[in-house]
Amino acid sequence: MKITSKIFVAVCGVAAALGLVSCEKKQTLNLYTWTYYTPTDVVKAFEEEFNCKVIVTEYDSNETMYNKLVNGGAKSFDIVVPSQDYVSIMMSANMLQPIVQEKFTNRDKINPKLIEKMSFDPTMTYAIPYYFGAAGISVNKKKVPNGNYPRDWSIFADPQFKGHASMMDDYREVIGDALVQKGYSVCTTNEAELDEAFATIRNEWLPNIVKFDAEGFGKDFERGDLWLCQGYAEVVFGEVPEEEWESTIDFFIPANGGPSYLDSMCILKDSKNAELATEFINFIHRPENYAKFLDFFNFPCYVNLEAQNFMQTKPLYPASAMDNCELKLDLGEKLDLYYSKWENLRIE
Repeated sequence: MKITSKIFVAVCGVAAALGLVSCEKKQTLNLYTWTYYTPTDVVKAFEEEFNCKVIVTEYDSNETMYNKLVNGGAKSFDIVVPSQDYVSIMMSANMLQPIVQEKFTNRDKINPKLIEKMSFDPTMTYAIPYYFGAAGISVNKKKVPNGNYPRDWSIFADPQFKGHASMMDDYREVIGDALVQKGYSVCTTNEAELDEAFATIRNEWLPNIVKFDAEGFGKDFERGDLWLCQGYAEVVFGEVPEEEWESTIDFFIPANGGPSYLDSMCILKDSKNAELATEFINFIHRPENYAKFLDFFNFPCYVNLEAQNFMQTKPLYPASAMDNCELKLDLGEKLDLYYSKWENLRIE
């Protein structure tokens, strides 16, 4: 040992004995997740309890996340939060490591109904659910005060919304809605079923739709330009003043369901701190901690059922509304069937 090292050790010993400083080097957990997806106070509480540092890096799409990882970024992170289709892709590419189930003591908090939907990883070997969500339908009650409209996806064929309706610029979502309306799976690869759904969009819905938009529909709804839109509740509610929610917004997910997504916490194969990563995943699923995440967005309590007992806010819609929603699973090369039909629709 060099003299300088001996001096350092000695100083650390004295300082620690006096309670002045801890010379133990803190572990660092690198979390790669969606923008604004992890409450800061939960992260800070974890850092304090486990005497570590959490570095949060954010992304805006699964594609951005995946491309960064496969182009040299995989060794930089411990936890990543992909959606269900990308979990499948990353499992197949051997990019993830198994969760040590004995360390995941909050496993029993996960909704059994959700586990049934997780055909891509039904034993939660590689993916621990973070959030399950679905797009729905928002109607501007000030523009259509009589409430006389269908409460399923056929609402987009209702002529009273002509020129004031929008759907997301997302082909799995829009085609998925039409498939559900026809009674088919949102993951079908049957071309005849896809043709039926495509015909519904083109002939019945498109005449009323003013645009396909996945970002600005909330602002257009708040301004009164849109009377009907398909999209995520938090986007619409986030633009309308809270005191006007009740008088302005009728949000619902059709009883027969629709496409849904599940973002899950996964530990990367090259994680340098897999044990700490597992502790973080388990920490998130302490019901009192998970409730803070739900409160931050006014999300419904579907993933971690016990968290409902700790929530301080009212969800934007009931969790039970998603019971019949179906996950958009990875379709591999068959996904081209959806994309080609969508491209044909967009150029008509």
